[in-house]
Amino acid sequence: MTDTAAEEWKHWTERRTASVGAPHGALSLTGTHWLEPEPAEIPGLPGRWWAADGVVLVRAAAADGLRVKGAENAVDGTVELRPDTDPAADLLTLGDILLVPIEREGEPALRVFDPASAGRAAFAGISVYPYAPEWAVPAVFTPFEDDHDVVVPNADGRERPLAVTGRIAFHLAGEPHTLTVSRAGDRLSGVIADGSSGRETYRFRFVTLPAPDAEGRTVLDLNRAYLPPCAFADHFVCPFPPPGNRLSVAVEAGEKQVLTK
Repeated sequence: MTDTAAEEWKHWTERRTASVGAPHGALSLTGTHWLEPEPAEIPGLPGRWWAADGVVLVRAAAADGLRVKGAENAVDGTVELRPDTDPAADLLTLGDILLVPIEREGEPALRVFDPASAGRAAFAGISVYPYAPEWAVPAVFTPFEDDHDVVVPNADGRERPLAVTGRIAFHLAGEPHTLTVSRAGDRLSGVIADGSSGRETYRFRFVTLPAPDAEGRTVLDLNRAYLPPCAFADHFVCPFPPPGNRLSVAVEAGEKQVLTK
């Protein structure tokens, strides 16, 4: 392990802790409310909420204090809100609370991020394994003929399609392994479990790999295996590992568990 690798990894862990513990980070999520075509109330929020034609709608009075981010005045009447799948997504605020319209597989919802959440107040950090260079291994990416979906269980108990793009092949402790991965921009991402999952570590973790070169070469650095959002708040929708992404070896690297006070 070089000093540079150690320092970069340390900065990565610090950024992760700061990100999830931020006022509107993962720990502040207090609800994901799936919306219907008919206006309805959301507990703890003013106004009435519904969804139609790919947007979230809210009807509220100015006195309710709801504000679209970037707008000068409070919502007074009915407004349409573009979800997070739109490049020009809209956000709402209610005092310190952030409201985020989302869409998952055609289903619209509203997420509520409250800096005063119990999870954020109890947060004491993320436990991690010490950095070990042997957990950063070369990998070779082979794309599928066509990107496609596999249906996997999600943390909320429902099954949803997960878009996958190919497989990576690599060796750990001299043994060959493969993992199915997805695209994340020009990078690759995967959902994995291993021999430590549900014991020393959370029940599954995420990994991100650099963009493969022209020959498909990349690096799988399991020192940066990280906890999914649902490890920090129950209201996230996280996919479980697809078939074949459960390693028999215990990966004693990366993030382990959320620590509480």
